[in-house]
Amino acid sequence: MLAIAAVLVVVQSSTQSNGSGSDAVQETAGQGTDETAQEQPPRRRRPTYMVKLNDTLGLIAEKTGVTVERLQELNPELDPQNLIVGQRIKLRE
Repeated sequence: MLAIAAVLVVVQSSTQSNGSGSDAVQETAGQGTDETAQEQPPRRRRPTYMVKLNDTLGLIAEKTGVTVERLQELNPELDPQNLIVGQRIKLRE
């Protein structure tokens, strides 16, 4: 508990040492962010899976619950014999 209080004191003292101008900027930015978040609905991202080392379509199908056939339909450019680490695979349309 004491360590958390010490960290808070250090963080607060470092932000105060930046000058009074930065405090006004932080307050303005915080107000704009709240209003913007309420006006715009969050963007929906299509569900994807990022390929990891040693993944196969069969393993990805087991992990995600999407059949191998469906993965191939959704990702026609996908080479099942050459999955690349970091590659994103669509799980739904």
